[in-house]
Amino acid sequence: MGPRVTACIRPRREVDWFSLGSIIFLLLCRTFIVYYFIMACDQYSCALTGPVVDIATGRARLSDIWAKTPPITRKAAQLYTLWVTFQVLLYTSLPDFCHKFLPGYVGGIQEGAVTPAGVVNKYQINGLQAWLLTHLLWFANAHLLSWFSPTIIFDNWIPLLWCANILGYAVSTFAMVKGYFFPTSARDCKFTGNFFYNYMMGVEFNPRIGKWFDFKLFFNGRPGIVAWTLINLSFAAKQRELHGHVTNAMVLVNVLQAIYVIDFFWNETWYLKTIDICHDHFGWYLGWGDCVWLPYLYTLQGLYLVYHPVQLSTPHAVGVLLLGLVGYYIFRVANHQKDLFRRTDGRCLIWGKKPKVIECSYTSADGQRHHSKLLVSGFWGVARHFNYVGDLMGSLAYCLACGGGHLLPYFYIIYMAILLTHRCLRDEHRCASKYGRDWERYTAAVPYRLLPGIF
Repeated sequence: MGPRVTACIRPRREVDWFSLGSIIFLLLCRTFIVYYFIMACDQYSCALTGPVVDIATGRARLSDIWAKTPPITRKAAQLYTLWVTFQVLLYTSLPDFCHKFLPGYVGGIQEGAVTPAGVVNKYQINGLQAWLLTHLLWFANAHLLSWFSPTIIFDNWIPLLWCANILGYAVSTFAMVKGYFFPTSARDCKFTGNFFYNYMMGVEFNPRIGKWFDFKLFFNGRPGIVAWTLINLSFAAKQRELHGHVTNAMVLVNVLQAIYVIDFFWNETWYLKTIDICHDHFGWYLGWGDCVWLPYLYTLQGLYLVYHPVQLSTPHAVGVLLLGLVGYYIFRVANHQKDLFRRTDGRCLIWGKKPKVIECSYTSADGQRHHSKLLVSGFWGVARHFNYVGDLMGSLAYCLACGGGHLLPYFYIIYMAILLTHRCLRDEHRCASKYGRDWERYTAAVPYRLLPGIF
């Protein structure tokens, strides 16, 4: 940890009223949104209009709905504490060994991207190892040890929600206090002069405790994403317990989402170069979002299928599988093309040809001049963010696996479309500011952001 300082030295910038209003709205509403979705499943079999109709017609009051909501329990608190502690130990105390025997996997000590202040952090990449060990223990318990029921996550789903909220708010608050009084790197802090914006979007760029515990890497990947596949497995176990079998829709959701999760950890080193690590500061948006929003709303399809055991026709199931796999292919190949281009400094082949590039330069916060290249070949010549198209196709596949009976499982594709469009525009604004006229040359060469001919 860096030396103790009393203030960050990067200049303040003002927040416009629209951004401030959006921040306050999200701070007030996101927690309620998560509760509403989970409560609707628990009390109204996933009918989103059910609570509204009951309250509007006088059949129920808010106090009645709240009274039926399970509170936090000692068992849930113990389970959640054990879970987070276990993931912290796997992250900090067990150096990666998977890279020593898995061909093509890059783990162990790796360098991140250059921060705005010119700092290059080092990371212990061991997420795949943590995921494998966690799931080996899960399956060992389910088939041999019988320490707990495989439905334990579903059975404590709402009490665990309160535990996740406590951690999410606690780590976000700690990160803000740390950024004010003892930041890891004062040069990479950012103040806006507005408390709500600082709290939500974060002050510190890469808050750390000690040499290796990086808040951003840990909370982005663990405990939420490691838990994602365990949550789905628990939902599948509950579906089997309640209905006597696991439907093909539940299998599809488990398989397609597991592909994404395993891909995330297989490419964790590549993830160090993405927007979450490279550009976002660590605040409530990431801290609470990784603890609560991700594990609770990204798993809505599996939760829905517990209450509605959809069995798809063979053509429907095959169509969903193909959509998910094609989406994953576009997502992975596009990201691989950019990663290969970066690692080789353009000395590679994209679709069998030497890549076309636009030379550019920028100045970092420390005043140093840097040179870079923008790729305009492969999927990156089709659209500037074509990797998001693959992401959206996969997201739609998860939802279509649930049939058309309710709106709830389709929240994910709606949210991802908004999120990725906003991220696309935010990244464009950042790049335009960073590269200036070089970015104008790039947008002239690749005119579409996301969908060729449309956007």
